[in-house]
Amino acid sequence: MSRAWQTIVSIWVWLVLVACTLIWLPLMALLRLATAPFDRGHYAVGYLFRQIPVIVAAVNPLWRFRRTGTMPADPRHPYVVVSNHESFVDILLISHLPWEMKWLSKAELFRVPVLGWLMQLAGDIPVKRGVGPSAVDAMARCREVLANRVSVMIFPEGTRSTTADLLPFKDGAFRLAIDASVPILPLVVHGTATALPKHDWRFARSRAEVRVLEPVETTGLTPADVPALKERVRDLIIRTRREIAAPAGRPSE
Repeated sequence: MSRAWQTIVSIWVWLVLVACTLIWLPLMALLRLATAPFDRGHYAVGYLFRQIPVIVAAVNPLWRFRRTGTMPADPRHPYVVVSNHESFVDILLISHLPWEMKWLSKAELFRVPVLGWLMQLAGDIPVKRGVGPSAVDAMARCREVLANRVSVMIFPEGTRSTTADLLPFKDGAFRLAIDASVPILPLVVHGTATALPKHDWRFARSRAEVRVLEPVETTGLTPADVPALKERVRDLIIRTRREIAAPAGRPSE
């Protein structure tokens, strides 16, 4: 692939992304106003927001995204959804899943003009890293979202891994699931690390997959079970990621 072609494609995709965000802002504001009386979880406006990544991926000839696994039968059944984190593009890939989730995201993103406004309209949840009161408030918001029958999406590593290995999982997502008595829904992403190279604005070729695993029940668990639940889900994601990464016809090690 020539550098010139990569540059042309990247400019085109970024222009589409900017156009979508500018068009979506008034649409989302109007939809939120119209649905506020009967959609307390802001499901519809959030689902509309997640269509921007679907459009961006569709117009990018360098990307081939797919979703696999068993999709939840009821999109309004609340889960605490967790995934490994390879790249910023994970967000675009996971947004292809056919149900709405509110994302726990860095507070800094909510201060970005237009993007932050869209995230606020969608009902996503800000958290300041390393600030205890902010984390407490964010978990309270997450419980409200779950109570309104909308799932919450959390990257339990806290940040992107810079290597092929997963970082240790933090407790928050698993404690939330136990406290709210909802299942954990694990996702596995693979292939996004090459989609947007680090320190470069140009997109690159990527064949990426998000796989939906079977829910992990939390019924009957207590906060004392958080470490075991956390490691169980992490091991499940690691094993599945190895299966996805293994060449066809060759078992993973």
